[in-house]
Amino acid sequence: MTADALPQPRGFVGRGGIRIAADVWGAASSPPLVLLHGGGQTRHTWDRTGPRLAASGWRVTAPDLRGHGASGWSADGDYNLDLFADDVRALVAELGERPVLVGASLGGLSSLLAAGEVPRAAIRALVLVDVAHRPDPRGVRRIVEFMRRWPDGFAGVEEAAAAVSASLPHRPSPDDPESIRKNLRRQGDRWVWHWDPRMLDSFEGRTDPPGMAERLLDAARRADVPILLVRGGISDVVREDIAEEFCDAVPHARRIDVADAGHMVAGDRNEHFIDAIVPFLEGIERTAR
Repeated sequence: MTADALPQPRGFVGRGGIRIAADVWGAASSPPLVLLHGGGQTRHTWDRTGPRLAASGWRVTAPDLRGHGASGWSADGDYNLDLFADDVRALVAELGERPVLVGASLGGLSSLLAAGEVPRAAIRALVLVDVAHRPDPRGVRRIVEFMRRWPDGFAGVEEAAAAVSASLPHRPSPDDPESIRKNLRRQGDRWVWHWDPRMLDSFEGRTDPPGMAERLLDAARRADVPILLVRGGISDVVREDIAEEFCDAVPHARRIDVADAGHMVAGDRNEHFIDAIVPFLEGIERTAR
């Protein structure tokens, strides 16, 4: 990794004073862009994306969501979606500028509510990465089952890497299994995922509760910014008809599919993901000049 690809650490304060850890790439004078990962991931999801976007002229901030990575855990174990949305609002306010938000899965839902519901976060645009107003429940079940499968963790990093590879047969196995270490933490003589296990209980039954689809669509309509929905071409979470339904209901939203990518679009096909969003980002930047 070159020196200019190394991130700088930064801290933010979320709702209730919770500590939010983040990595930052790019020049301070560049326009801001925030990368928000999905549930059960960490800011390291964006380790390849952040430097690339910074090289394209953006000041990129990638935080760990509450309960994930190096950020603080909710003291009461509550991980309601509104808490994540309030953390996004706090982060945007602390940046002091209007960023572009790029949110995957949970990060996208949090960003959508932060941008479209009062008090609205002041942003320039929103990129939703394989998330819309409602999911395919089969895809959600697959993800939750994977997250629950190893409550006692793994004997080593290689075992964790093998588990991930087995769950993602469409993705080439990593050249270096050690790359997954950043998403794990040591617990005694075991390695466990680097997120609060209570989060799964908080998510239970809340992935698509009654009224949530309408609420998210309303937030998308009220978010007075351009929206790009980037769907994984083989996603089992956002089917093609769901993406079409979202864009039909939100006039200022458009969509692009990344071929051969599943739900974790940037992890599956990072170069293709960047190629998909750069024209949209360039259009936002031209409009701001």
